[in-house]
Amino acid sequence: MTRTSQPTRLPADVYESALAATLVTSRTVPQQIAHWARIGRELEMSPGVNHRAIIQVLAGTSSYDSLGEQEQAIVREEWADRMTALRGELDYAAQFAAAGESYSEVDGDGNLLVHPAHG
Repeated sequence: MTRTSQPTRLPADVYESALAATLVTSRTVPQQIAHWARIGRELEMSPGVNHRAIIQVLAGTSSYDSLGEQEQAIVREEWADRMTALRGELDYAAQFAAAGESYSEVDGDGNLLVHPAHG
């Protein structure tokens, strides 16, 4: 049997930092800690990676094009993780229903589906 995760004890400050980060990153605490672990692994494996430059790009204060290939790969992974988290939070059906509006979409076969407003 293969495990996908192992129970691990963490220092309280790491857990609290991850908990605080969840408010900004839309990740769960375990997802945030795993994300930090992946970044740490990449940084340790690549001593030439400029962590500060990565943080600046992720914060929107520096250009992606200013990064080297490895740094760009780390930024792309972070962006992909953020987009996955944001897509997971979307619930347009509930938003349209709450607003009393109809909406339409296309199903997997290309057929138009119209959802009438409820109210």
